[in-house]
Amino acid sequence: MEDQLILVNENDEPIGVMPKLLAHQLGRLHRAFSIFIFNDQNELLIQQRALHKYHSAGQWANSCCSHPKPHEDTLQAAQRRLNEELGFITPLTHVGSFTYHAEVSGGLIEHEYDHLYVGHYNKVIYPNIEEVASIRWVSISKLIYEINQQPEIFTPWFKKILTKYPSLNFNLA
Repeated sequence: MEDQLILVNENDEPIGVMPKLLAHQLGRLHRAFSIFIFNDQNELLIQQRALHKYHSAGQWANSCCSHPKPHEDTLQAAQRRLNEELGFITPLTHVGSFTYHAEVSGGLIEHEYDHLYVGHYNKVIYPNIEEVASIRWVSISKLIYEINQQPEIFTPWFKKILTKYPSLNFNLA
């Protein structure tokens, strides 16, 4: 059965559920989360999305992003997906949220109420190859340079978040 997304209004209040593909075809506002993991060198872990993803395949994105399941707490969903995609769990801090609308590949539309989480991790990472093609650590300044040089290799939401929150690690202890 296809994953169901939580449809929300502009205040992040649930208003229903919808199959994931249909929500992206229609551009319906739904709940999502984006995770940003930093290491001791203040580098951000970024991932290249698996090449078989139904949208934004092969593009670079933040450490992990996804959607909570209906009746699932957003922080718990973020922890679950971090472990499923990258094979580890670490404490996450909610640092903000925002709504965005972006066209993605395949004629699909991301329209998300996106919760942003920041965490810290330094150990070896074993990404799930079904979800992630590649990972790497990068400084924010180098990342911004790369985005300016080759914007097409990065996901639309990742670029929007970096524009809105240029210093995502501001709430780290």
